[in-house]
Amino acid sequence: MTANRAAFPIAAMARALGVSEAGYSAWRCRPPSARAVANEALLRRIRTVHLISRESYGALRVHAELWAAGEHVSRKRIARLMRISGFVGASRRRSGPTTMRRDREARPAPDLVDRDFTAEAPDVL
Repeated sequence: MTANRAAFPIAAMARALGVSEAGYSAWRCRPPSARAVANEALLRRIRTVHLISRESYGALRVHAELWAAGEHVSRKRIARLMRISGFVGASRRRSGPTTMRRDREARPAPDLVDRDFTAEAPDVL
């Protein structure tokens, strides 16, 4: 509603969304919840650990670092906050080299069986 205040009146948007104008005003003036404040503080600590690790630690290692420092929060909460903030750990998995590359200019293999795969006996076709 805040983004569309210039285009539409608040009363019309509140009516269309099924909320009251007073509820919208109360929501705008309400301070952040204790959980939101705690998440912001935790996110700052996560960001610090992530940057110290040269952005290589994922949620598991960040959780282990915070646990060792005495910060007891769940791994899933750390993973959720990292995902929302866009922090990604470095993956150990490396893709191997591509060993087969098709030569677009080479002619295909000749069709020696004329696409007929039925044989009367073994080793006849």
